[in-house]
Amino acid sequence: MLQFDIITIFPKIFSSYFSESIILRAQKNKLIKINIHDLRKWTTDKRKTVDDKVYGGGPGMVMKIEPIAKALRAMKKNKKTKVILFSAGGKQFDNMAAMNLAEKYNRLILICGRYEGVDERVKKIIKDLGFNFLEISIGPYVLTGGELPAMVLADAVARQIPGVLGKTESLEEKRLGVGVPAYTRPEIFVFKNKKYTVPKVLLSGDHKKIEKWREKQIKTSG
Repeated sequence: MLQFDIITIFPKIFSSYFSESIILRAQKNKLIKINIHDLRKWTTDKRKTVDDKVYGGGPGMVMKIEPIAKALRAMKKNKKTKVILFSAGGKQFDNMAAMNLAEKYNRLILICGRYEGVDERVKKIIKDLGFNFLEISIGPYVLTGGELPAMVLADAVARQIPGVLGKTESLEEKRLGVGVPAYTRPEIFVFKNKKYTVPKVLLSGDHKKIEKWREKQIKTSG
């Protein structure tokens, strides 16, 4: 079982996505486990403060080091645990990274930053606590927080776990690659007096020709 521990200040954001479809089934089948941790649990003041002004001046707020340090200290670790901090300046996340995380680790602790990010010293805390650490970005753009990246990563990694998709063949990247054109019924679709048809080779029943056609599509799109 692969366990995801997500540290966030907006725990309710995850309830809808993780309670549907394949991810829900994977949890019910005990192939993955998803724990959502409210960072405010580790605050000590009445307002449950998780952020503060930037030293040196400037707009925006930065997430405080204390609650995150306490949250991480409360997390049990082993050799197959990895802490992931989402950051616009992190290493670009891709499918190969998802495959590696699924293969090498049984627990992923995901820290969802907000505002201007987290106190830079958090990275040192992670290492001093003995965690394997990775800073990740899911794309060349800036989001308002790490919650969406956490869902993206959890989805991409979970589908690599045997049994999550039902069949290994369901992984597009393990067949021909990502992006192979797909069609289904009806064979001919008429819209505004124009016909949209399925390529004849896919209707031929000739599996060798179909395989060659699909390989060609990957080469063409690449």
